[in-house]
Amino acid sequence: MKRRRIATVCALAALLALVGCGPKAYRPIQPAAPTTTRAATARPNVLVIEADDMRVDELRWMPNTRKYLQDRGLTFKNSFAPYPLCCPSRSSFLTGKYTHNHHVYSHEDPYGFRVFNDSVTIATALQESGYQTALVGKYLNGYGEQTVKATGKSSLKYVPPGWTDWFGASDHLWQSGDDFKGGTYDYFNLVENINGKITGFPGRYTTDVTAGQTRSLISKYAAGQEPWFIWWTPVAPHHGDPIEPDDPGSVLRDDGDYTHFVTPARPDRVKGLFDKQISHGLGTPPNRPAEADVSDKPRYLHVPGLNVAEKVAVRTVTRQRAEALYVLDHQIGKTFSALSRQGLLGSTIIIFTSDNGYYLGEHRKRQGKITLHEPSLRVPLLISGPGISSGDRYDPATTVDLAPTIAAYAGASLPGYDGISLRPVIEGGDLGWQRPVVTESMIPESRYSKTHHALGRQPLNTEGIRLGRWKLTRYSVGAEKELYDLQTDPLELNSLHKDPRYAQVLAELIKLQKSYANCAGATCHTALPKRFQQTAAEVKAITDAQIEATAKYYQNPPAR
Repeated sequence: MKRRRIATVCALAALLALVGCGPKAYRPIQPAAPTTTRAATARPNVLVIEADDMRVDELRWMPNTRKYLQDRGLTFKNSFAPYPLCCPSRSSFLTGKYTHNHHVYSHEDPYGFRVFNDSVTIATALQESGYQTALVGKYLNGYGEQTVKATGKSSLKYVPPGWTDWFGASDHLWQSGDDFKGGTYDYFNLVENINGKITGFPGRYTTDVTAGQTRSLISKYAAGQEPWFIWWTPVAPHHGDPIEPDDPGSVLRDDGDYTHFVTPARPDRVKGLFDKQISHGLGTPPNRPAEADVSDKPRYLHVPGLNVAEKVAVRTVTRQRAEALYVLDHQIGKTFSALSRQGLLGSTIIIFTSDNGYYLGEHRKRQGKITLHEPSLRVPLLISGPGISSGDRYDPATTVDLAPTIAAYAGASLPGYDGISLRPVIEGGDLGWQRPVVTESMIPESRYSKTHHALGRQPLNTEGIRLGRWKLTRYSVGAEKELYDLQTDPLELNSLHKDPRYAQVLAELIKLQKSYANCAGATCHTALPKRFQQTAAEVKAITDAQIEATAKYYQNPPAR
């Protein structure tokens, strides 16, 4: 029976041209030769593909993305989501602002879509400068269910300003007897607002649907003369419905509590695809605890280490996320083929990123994001297109920088942003680590939420600063802090905040962090004091060592 099932899976996979009968059969899709020629223009098209909750090291499951973005373009090795949570991060992408300036502090009430000011975004800026613009996929949490900030009216059929075409996934809570069911996070029941009309896609896998819509829009815009911008936001590998028989579910911890592990749903054609390759969770070393001693960590991490059952669950989560990403990767390959056939590769900037990273066992955090360690804070950032060479960049890049960068290439005016255009670094090379990454978040645990006033930045209750070598995080509960020297401790295993030898460094970094905490506009990238700047060579050395040390510690092959 098992052999028959394997044969059936392989036959189906071959028919779909998606997977082979084993890992060695994976082949990236080869884009067809262009059938037309179109010279690169001063105002390029822009395609942004933004995954949901994807870690940097999960690029290993995406051969097309590596081949056609990473190998032919630039990889930013120090790319961060300053507030690693979907709704604040996406708001930062749209505005080029830190969370403390756009005020979308969380994905949950009383925040989310309802508090977002959509009157000035990268979409309005590009449309005003003559671009055709489109969103395909997830927008902001609560869209479709919450009210519109400007009018107080329902957002169910609302199309925000600045978008020529709108294919926005809906978070509306459908009731029994409604014409639709599902929504943004139902992988086989996507519901979208398509230019003001509610449309459902029952039984179709959401990644396949949004990919097809993206390619249709590319064809539509290619027939015109105006440049275009498409923000394709697939939900993979974020967890979502339906619950599947092989999901890990709730697992008992050693302290008697349960962890409910969540996963993305996947089509049958990829289930089990990575079982032989993935022997353990990406953040759970196979033969040691992820962190043996958490006495230096804040209280929310003072929990037991993962037991055997939990490690098995994290392995399952890792496998299912890889499968969901592989489907996305297949569709990215098909999209490159479509761009190539239409002669658009030479005139289109393509950006691949994620709204935040994700824990998979590191620091005893079983899963999730929001808090400010490297697995959550780091996101992939690949950029390819006309005039963009292949290689790596080590200067810091953030979600806040993407809108200014796109505007710079498009010749558009985007007012009031906090980030910088990455174009000089893209075209001229690394300059060194000269500015901070201002980190911030709102941990939902009640003991932090009730005391957020201690930092004076209500409602944010966690804040920090990420430099090339040093990293500081402060919590609202008085003395709780984390201080890391990433040059000597790249995995953040030993916080130095109580070590008297680092008291002076801690005091200087706290003062520095406070000076940037409420920054706006150009003050967010005011140059660091010389003592905390680093040359391009120094940054490269620290970053490469961190990548190597992380891969060795968790026994994962280095992600390219």
